[in-house]
Amino acid sequence: MTKDAVTKTRNPFAAAMRPVNAVVERFIPSALVFAVLLTFVVAALALLLTDAGPTAVLTGWGDGLSGLLAFMTQMALVLLLGHMLANTRLVRRGLALVAALPRSPVQAYVFVAVLASALSLVQWGLGLVAGGLLAREVAAQMRAKGVRVHFPLLVAAGFSGFVVWHMGYTGSGPLTAATADSFVVEQLGETIPVSATTFAPWNLIAAVVTVVVVAGALALVAPRGNDRVVELEVDARAAEVEIEQPVTPADRLDASRVLTTLTGLGLVAYLVVYFADGGTPTLDIVNWTFLALVLLLVRSPFEVAALVKNAAANVGDILLQFPLYAGILGIMASTGLIQIFSDAIVSVSTPQTFGALAFVAAGVVNFFVPSGGGQFAVQAPILLDAATQLGVDPAVAIMAVAYGDQWTNMIQPFWALPLLAIAGLKVRDILGYTTVTLLASGIVFAATLLIVGPGA
Repeated sequence: MTKDAVTKTRNPFAAAMRPVNAVVERFIPSALVFAVLLTFVVAALALLLTDAGPTAVLTGWGDGLSGLLAFMTQMALVLLLGHMLANTRLVRRGLALVAALPRSPVQAYVFVAVLASALSLVQWGLGLVAGGLLAREVAAQMRAKGVRVHFPLLVAAGFSGFVVWHMGYTGSGPLTAATADSFVVEQLGETIPVSATTFAPWNLIAAVVTVVVVAGALALVAPRGNDRVVELEVDARAAEVEIEQPVTPADRLDASRVLTTLTGLGLVAYLVVYFADGGTPTLDIVNWTFLALVLLLVRSPFEVAALVKNAAANVGDILLQFPLYAGILGIMASTGLIQIFSDAIVSVSTPQTFGALAFVAAGVVNFFVPSGGGQFAVQAPILLDAATQLGVDPAVAIMAVAYGDQWTNMIQPFWALPLLAIAGLKVRDILGYTTVTLLASGIVFAATLLIVGPGA
C-alpha cells in the first residue's frame, strides 16, 4: 500500500523520533500477542507483589474472563454503531468533501487530528473509524494533487483524536457515575451529573487545549523538505455500499427505506420522552442515539446488513481480545494488585495534587486494562474513597480516571485495531508518533487537574 522514499532528514523533531520509531518497529508485537504477554506479566507481578499464590492468580484470571461480558456488549455496540455511522453514504461523502480542504502536508496532519478529535468527543467509535477513513481519504486526495504526505503520521493523527474520547459524550466513566443504579451511587449516596464532569467548564477547556497542543506537536514532528516520507501507494478507499435492484416482494422490502426510517423515528421518539422525563445519558442511551442516526441515514435494511457485515470484521478483533483483558482485570482485582498501583500514588498526594497523581495511576492501570468502563468499575471506588478522605470533589476523581484511561491508549495497541485495519498498517507503524501525542496530552491533563485541585 505504501511507497517508501528515504532521503536525508532535515526536520530536527522528526530526526529525534527516528530512534523511537526504530525501536517500536523492531520490538512491538501484534495486539493479540501483546495481550497474551501482558497476561503473563500481570500474573508474575501479582505473585511477586501480593500474597496471592498461583492457584489464586489462576482463579482470578479464569473468573475474570467472563467478568465484563455485559460491558463488552455495550462497547462492541459503540464500536459497531460508530463504524456503521462512519460508513453511511452521507458521512462518507461528507468526509470526502472536507478531505479536500488541506493544501499542504502539515495542514493535512493537523486537519485529521482536529477532526478525529471532534468526532471522538461526540462518539468514540465514530471517531476511531472516521479517523482511519479520513486519513485514507486525505492521503488519496493529496496523492492525486501530487503532494507527498507521510501516511503513517496521517493515520497516527487520526488515532490521536482518540486521546480526548473520555472527555466527551460517550465517556463511560462519567456516564456510569451519572447512572442511578451504579456503584458510584451505592458508594456516595448520590449520582454525579455529567454537568459536573463531562460538561464542567474546566473539562471542556481542557479538551480544546489538548486538541490544539496535540495537533501542534504532530505538526512539529512532521517530515519536511527531504525527510523520509512513506506515501499511500494506491487508492485504497472502499466503495460505497451498492443497493441491489429489487426483484421479488421480499427484495422490495429489503430495499425499502420505510422500515428503517420508521424504526429510527421510533427510537428518536423514545429518546425525546426519556430526556423529557429527566433521564440522563448512559451507555445504553448513547448507543440508542447512534442506532437511531444510523437507521435514519441508511437507504434500506439491505444497506444496514452490508454495513454490519463490514463493521463486524473490526469488532471481531475487539471481541476476541476483550476477555483476555477482562482476565487481566480479574487478576488485578482479585489479588489486590490494582490497589497497590493506586495506593502507591494516592499515599503521597495532597488535596491539591490528588487529581494529577490519580491521573498517573489511572494511566498505568489502563496500560494493563484498556477498558475505560472496566477500569472505572475497579479503580474508581478506590480513588473515590481516597478523594472523600482528602476532601476532594468526587468529580475530580472521576475525571482523573477518565484522563488516565484515554492518555495511555496512545501506547496501548488494543483500541488502534479498527483504525489500523482501515489503513492497512500495523501498530509499530504509528506508535512512534502516538508517543508524541502521549507526551503532549499528558502535560495538559496533569496541568488541568493540578489547577482544578480539590475542585468545588
